[in-house]
Amino acid sequence: MEIAEAAVERALQTQGESGDPIYQAGAALLRARGARGALVDVGCGIGRFLEFARDLATDYVGVDVVRHPALAAEAKFHRVDLDREGIPVADRSADIVAAIETIEHLESPRAFMRDLVRIAKPGGWVLVTTPNQLSMLSLLCLIVKGRFVAFQDAYYPIHRTALLPVDLARMATDVGLTRVEIAFTCSGRVPLTAAHYPSALSRAFPQALSDNVLLIAQRAQGQG
Repeated sequence: MEIAEAAVERALQTQGESGDPIYQAGAALLRARGARGALVDVGCGIGRFLEFARDLATDYVGVDVVRHPALAAEAKFHRVDLDREGIPVADRSADIVAAIETIEHLESPRAFMRDLVRIAKPGGWVLVTTPNQLSMLSLLCLIVKGRFVAFQDAYYPIHRTALLPVDLARMATDVGLTRVEIAFTCSGRVPLTAAHYPSALSRAFPQALSDNVLLIAQRAQGQG
């Protein structure tokens, strides 16, 4: 199917990468659960997640609407508009399925979550991250401007779907994932400044002081 020009433009505006704390937190969650094997990176951008999860990945496949020039030339890659088509990866083929800061760009997050599960092997892990709407920064922006901080007019239509942690957990449960857990990056900006909270303070109040939230869950061994 032809890739929509608008989808390509949105992808290029993101520059294909997210903040290091998101990648670090995601890799740590996977590492703590002993996840290892074939990694499918959905919404891979320039492929930076692999830098943080290289010890976990025996094979790597990137998926995105555009192949960013900075993505390693040797990386396997599938091009797809996720608003129009499913992930072009075989059923039950991935030990780790990661969608780092991708779900908020899409029109149908529940269908997307279902597709992430489809390509995960039984016993495989699904990792999803998105902006944290419940951070102090985001809630303050909502009160003052009527919009979550990552969904202000300047970010539209790049960011289109705002999800709460409970939304991620409910979707994961609804599509049959188990061992569902919500976590936070423990890295967040102080309102009205470019400064970040001290890491010890962010760890003490992770939901309030983290810019991003993570979902990690496992596909059940016997799931069809």
